[in-house]
Amino acid sequence: MNALTEAGQDTRQRLIDSARQLIYSRSYADVGVQAICEHAEVKKGSFYHFFPSKIDLTLAVLDHIYIEFKSDLVGRAFANDIPPMQRFSRMAEMIYQFQKEIAESTGQILGCPFGNLSTEMSTQDEEIRLKINEIFDSFQDITKQTLIEAVELGEIGDIDVDATAEAMYAYLEGVMLMAKTRNNAELIKTLAPAVADIRIPPQG
Repeated sequence: MNALTEAGQDTRQRLIDSARQLIYSRSYADVGVQAICEHAEVKKGSFYHFFPSKIDLTLAVLDHIYIEFKSDLVGRAFANDIPPMQRFSRMAEMIYQFQKEIAESTGQILGCPFGNLSTEMSTQDEEIRLKINEIFDSFQDITKQTLIEAVELGEIGDIDVDATAEAMYAYLEGVMLMAKTRNNAELIKTLAPAVADIRIPPQG
């Protein structure tokens, strides 16, 4: 990779990092291209060299966060060094620690970056809605595989795996929304572990 290419990659990444930070701490609607460029110390012309629109940048931000979360948070939470159902408790603890650290840094519980954007943008932009739905499906697939393993090992009885995985994800999103609304990370510590107790029985 030559120096020019490296500089371009650095500029693109600075735009992604700035958009991620600003949109997450504020909102999509509240952050314009100019603010992103100023935060990234990038000229506006360079922005449009890499991204045709703020929507395209936001999609890149979502991909970036997804890769990071899947590796760092989800990958560690669902590592197979402990029994399947205990992994949900570990995930709950990691979510709590993540949100607590953000609150200590910013003074605010910022919630789930995917849930935040979904709430704001799902009725406004179809590309963003589909991207977030794809990310939710990916995380739910990991949950489903863990539940299947738990059933096979006899940790839990027969359940509707698909519905239970979806209910678990919906529950955690709700907990994070409540914690954000009340600006209280301790709600996550108290409520999130109950995700492991959710069971949807087989239909029919």
